[in-house]
Amino acid sequence: MSSFIRPPLGIPVDSAKRWTENYQLATQESGRLFLMAGDQKVEHLNDDFIGTGVASDDADPEHLFRIASAAPVGCFATQMGLISHYGRDYPEIPYLLKLNSKTHLVKTAEQDPLSLQWQSMSQVQDFVRHSGLKVVGVGYTIYPGSAYEAQMLSEAARLIQSAHSMGLLAVIWAYPRGKAVGIREQDPHLIAGAAGLVACLGGDFAKVNPPLDDQGSMDARLLGEAAAAAGRTQVICAGGSETDAESFLKRLHDQIHLGGTQGCATGRNVHQRSQADAIRFCQAIHAIVVHNQSVEEAVKYLAPS
Repeated sequence: MSSFIRPPLGIPVDSAKRWTENYQLATQESGRLFLMAGDQKVEHLNDDFIGTGVASDDADPEHLFRIASAAPVGCFATQMGLISHYGRDYPEIPYLLKLNSKTHLVKTAEQDPLSLQWQSMSQVQDFVRHSGLKVVGVGYTIYPGSAYEAQMLSEAARLIQSAHSMGLLAVIWAYPRGKAVGIREQDPHLIAGAAGLVACLGGDFAKVNPPLDDQGSMDARLLGEAAAAAGRTQVICAGGSETDAESFLKRLHDQIHLGGTQGCATGRNVHQRSQADAIRFCQAIHAIVVHNQSVEEAVKYLAPS
């Protein structure tokens, strides 16, 4: 791991040890994180799990767990309720508990976004203690620019401190959104501001959407400002809607090597595939994120054995 990755100050020695162990487990001792996101069951309701081009397996929530158990993901992020139902059968997965979520039914044009914590940190502590699962961290979404940002920022700060006191990582989804933001959600300067905000909160990883240039196109080099603004908080990019595997891998490689990010968080690009295809795709992502392989080397994992 990078030499500057050290446990946060102000927590007990045994918690600092657990934090380090969880960091090593989640990043597979690479310093980079491959997070498999499974929180869309709330965020997008059932939209991402059925339809043209979506594997029939995806209709079953267990599809997510089957993939995460067989694929080399650093951690699988989803709501505690799903984990409580399926985790017993998949104890080998490193889990990240997503502690707030909201649906997409209320649009930003109607109301600025607000997403508050579902479970208390004492409930999280009980779950970690009694479930016997490998829980490496917690996740929380903030919406900078929302009229309700103060509530979310305050809650996030307390959540991060409590998580660290338990030896857990804190991954913050940071999405500028609201009437004050308008269509500028993926402005490079604004994305950088959101990443820096996560650093100020004390988060270990900032999950952001890739910034867009003035023409609405992605350019991995634009992530440099966000990586610099985040400092010792590591920036990872959301994967977005499903795209062809090789294009995704090329974009990911550029984000890491041109943009300075430290991994990725992808959901739809993984779980909308069949189990076999999803596992091979995860192996290719893992090759780039953890083993620092080239796109050409990673693409080889996509071929059926």
